[in-house]
Amino acid sequence: MTDAAPPRRAKLELLVRRDGDEAGFDIRTVGSAAAWVKMRPQRVPAEHFELAEVTSRVDRQRSFILKNTQTERFLMLSEPERFLWDQMDGRASVQDIATAYVLRYGQFDFELIPGMIKKLQRAQLLSLTPASRLRYALARNRERRLLRAAETALTALERINISSRRVQPFFRRAYRWGGRLLFTPVALVVCVLLAVAGFAAAAKLWRDADVAAGFGANPLLAIITVKLLFILTLAAHQIVHGLALVHYGRRVREFGFTFLHGFLPTFYVDVTDIFMASRRARVVTAVSGTLVHLAFGSLWFMLALRAPNGGFVQAFAAASGMIQWQAFVLALYPFCFVEMDGYHVLVDALGVPTLKHDAMAYVKSLVSGRPASASRRQAGLWIGYVALSIVSIAAFIALNVWVVIHAVS
Repeated sequence: MTDAAPPRRAKLELLVRRDGDEAGFDIRTVGSAAAWVKMRPQRVPAEHFELAEVTSRVDRQRSFILKNTQTERFLMLSEPERFLWDQMDGRASVQDIATAYVLRYGQFDFELIPGMIKKLQRAQLLSLTPASRLRYALARNRERRLLRAAETALTALERINISSRRVQPFFRRAYRWGGRLLFTPVALVVCVLLAVAGFAAAAKLWRDADVAAGFGANPLLAIITVKLLFILTLAAHQIVHGLALVHYGRRVREFGFTFLHGFLPTFYVDVTDIFMASRRARVVTAVSGTLVHLAFGSLWFMLALRAPNGGFVQAFAAASGMIQWQAFVLALYPFCFVEMDGYHVLVDALGVPTLKHDAMAYVKSLVSGRPASASRRQAGLWIGYVALSIVSIAAFIALNVWVVIHAVS
């Protein structure tokens, strides 16, 4: 072995007959050579990886989550990719694996095995911060000075990340010192009772009190203060997610603070290790964090009910309770084009991890007049998701407008 750079692979050009045209050919260039096709891919030892199966309840297609326990990386595999993974035992060459694939599936994609090998070599699966449509719009209009400055500012904020990857001991101690009580039947009963009491308090406030009047001459400053306090409760939301991982024997990989999409300050916790647990564990992990907002909202409404009518404390508590409950609904409701806890529960139940992407792509193809191929069940699911999301967002906006009008009237 030397430190010299490896030589470039030779390029193999293949003549590939076009579909439906016996006289026409395309030239397909494949990164290949005699040495490369004789390589023998070797997967990591069995004790260094875990494999979990996820089956779609829509089209019964199976997919798999592959975890490298040494690097803490995750990879989503289709069923054909799982087949390739099983072949990569260090004994079969690339050519042998390609032959086995053709014999199994009756067809072959020239880029499939190279792409699969590249993914496995990288093993760089991380928690994503999806770029918002705002960032895409700014990137498309960089010639405008103001928008270019806005993109630069958002990029700078997005790079702010205060985090630690050595948080597992903290979460284990927190679990031992009382966090385990959050995952008992008693805690569930207490949460239900809080929700009922909070709903009753909110209903009474709505009928009898002019809570907005308590903000006095500085309503904007008061609302900003409420928002800042709400951001702190997001930390509690994420901590409960982490405690759920410990409860199910999994590992919290990271906890920190960042600006989501470059402008939304938030806390986050890396819960990807829960993918290797049961479906029940994944659902409990997702839902437990959202219940924090339900409990906090109920407590705020109960405080507002006991506070002096028309005072600042009542207005502050009522506004805080409203924001907490809105956060609870948004986090748990899956039909709003936002991939939050409720969305993850839905796609886990359906076994369709790319529901939003597939639904948007299918509806876009319908609008463009070139509908993509899909079974009746898939088409119904995708159209239903998009329709419910549009109606839900419109209803949410209308409700908030109505609440504001009621509060100031």
